[in-house]
Amino acid sequence: MEKFKAAMLLGSVGDALGYRNVCQENSAAGMKIQEELHRSGGLDHLVLSPGEWPVSDNTIMHMATAQALTTDYWCLDDLYREMVRCYVEIVEKLPERRPDPATIEGCAQLKPNNYLLAWHTPFNEKGSGFGAATKAMCVGLRYWKPERLETLIEVSVECGRMTHNHPTGFLGSLCTALFVSFAAQGKPLVQWGRDMLRAVPLAEEYCRKTIRHTAEYQEHWFYFEAKWQFYLEERKISKDSENKAIFPDNYDAEEREKTYRKWSSEGRGGRRGHDAPMIAYDALLAAGNSWTELCHRAMFHGGESAATGTIAGCLFGLLYGLDLVPKGLYQDLEDKQKLQDLGAALYRLSTEEK
Repeated sequence: MEKFKAAMLLGSVGDALGYRNVCQENSAAGMKIQEELHRSGGLDHLVLSPGEWPVSDNTIMHMATAQALTTDYWCLDDLYREMVRCYVEIVEKLPERRPDPATIEGCAQLKPNNYLLAWHTPFNEKGSGFGAATKAMCVGLRYWKPERLETLIEVSVECGRMTHNHPTGFLGSLCTALFVSFAAQGKPLVQWGRDMLRAVPLAEEYCRKTIRHTAEYQEHWFYFEAKWQFYLEERKISKDSENKAIFPDNYDAEEREKTYRKWSSEGRGGRRGHDAPMIAYDALLAAGNSWTELCHRAMFHGGESAATGTIAGCLFGLLYGLDLVPKGLYQDLEDKQKLQDLGAALYRLSTEEK
């Protein structure tokens, strides 16, 4: 249970750390952010208070997803209606947090008063952003057991489609939910990317069976898979026989910045559903159990650092708990108690499966 609570909490910590940079009109490069942090005394001296270090819409939407997942729903359709209700209720609070535009647009398409079509939104050419990935990690907490894979795929895809009805967007939510489930299962980190790609055809099959109009999806499935396959080959972990990620000899903050931009589809790392989880995963592979190193790689870069920080923080919490993280980063965190309560509820429900 403690690691489930840590996952919810550190996802929010990663969000707050990364969001501080995103709030600046011209996001500073990773090297500059890290220099400023060093001058201020480093992570050990930071205290994340709501006033100085607010969370972004990533945390608010993730909590809304978790809230729906912890209600007493009878069937998945009821769960989706509850998600719709939570998202529509929360969307008014998002503009002050500089939200992902696709999240706002997607929420506007939801129909909480339509019993049959509440969560059905049209395909969105602009829905490829990171917002689906950052609100779906808790789906992996709720359905982390291997025998619940089919449910995890369905719920993460539908959760993602509500706001980001584009394969690059909602496959990001599948990816983060799967990574969380792999962490909860104790699966070796180096296998996660390969096993995630094996689940993508299952998601495609689910969409083909249940969604009437999938023609718009076809050309976009390949993009997500191709980007991830390229990444795994670059790190030399695309085959089952390869079990050690290989990083460049020179992979400092400046080189990482260039690499993150290369993975991106618009020149800013972490903006899309494929590269936000990718940067978080890359940071975890390199950082091991070092929270400071994880922050340097996932929370302090010139791209969408709040998104990559949210995903990386959540996964780190599930892998290592809170012991390796300075207390100042979470003792006064915004919505700390609610995040811990949601983590505890998700643990209880996932282990006491009906």
